[in-house]
Amino acid sequence: MFAIFRPALMIFIALSLLVGIMYPLIVTGVAQLIFPVQANGSLMAREGKPIGSELIGQPFEDPKYFWGRPSATPDFPYNSASSSGSNLGPSNPALAEAVKERLKALQKADPGNPSSIPVDLVTASGSGLDPHISPAAALYQAPRVARARSLSEEQVRRLVGQFTESRQWGFLGEPRVNVLRLNLALDGMQGQAK
Repeated sequence: MFAIFRPALMIFIALSLLVGIMYPLIVTGVAQLIFPVQANGSLMAREGKPIGSELIGQPFEDPKYFWGRPSATPDFPYNSASSSGSNLGPSNPALAEAVKERLKALQKADPGNPSSIPVDLVTASGSGLDPHISPAAALYQAPRVARARSLSEEQVRRLVGQFTESRQWGFLGEPRVNVLRLNLALDGMQGQAK
C-alpha cells in the first residue's frame, strides 16, 4: 500500500516546498529588492512613525482637513479587511438617503460655498477604500480648509494643484488627488508658518 502512496507523498512534499516556501521567498526577496516601498504597503510616515498607506483612504472629519470619498465598508470606514461598496443601485432609496445626508454634512461644514458638490464627495467607491478624490472635489473644499487654517484660498488651491496626479502613463484613469498626501502637506505648511 505504501508503494502506491509514496510517489504521491513525495510529489506533495516537493510541491509544498517549491510553491509553499521557495517561490514566496524568492518573490518576496525580489519585491523587497526592486520595489521596497510598494512591497511594504506604500506606507507613509510622519516623524518616523507610519500614519497610513497611500493606497487606502482614511476618515477625516475636521474642517481643517480635506475629506475623502465616503466609505461603505462594514464595521467602520476604510476597513481594509472588508473592502466592498454599498451595493446599492441608483434606484435604491437607501442610496438616495445616504447621498442626501452626505450633501447636508458638506453644506453644514461650508454653508457659504455656492459651488456644486462633486459626485465623488457624496458617493462611495466600489472598494470603499479609495484614497483619492477628483481635483474638483479638492477645489470644492479649498475655501473651508483655507478658513479653518487661516490661509489664503489661493495658497490652498496652489497646494491642490501641486498634489494633483495626472493620468497614469498619460491616458489611463482621471486626474486625482491623494487626500492623505495633501493633508500631510497642509500640516507641513502650517508648521512652517508658525
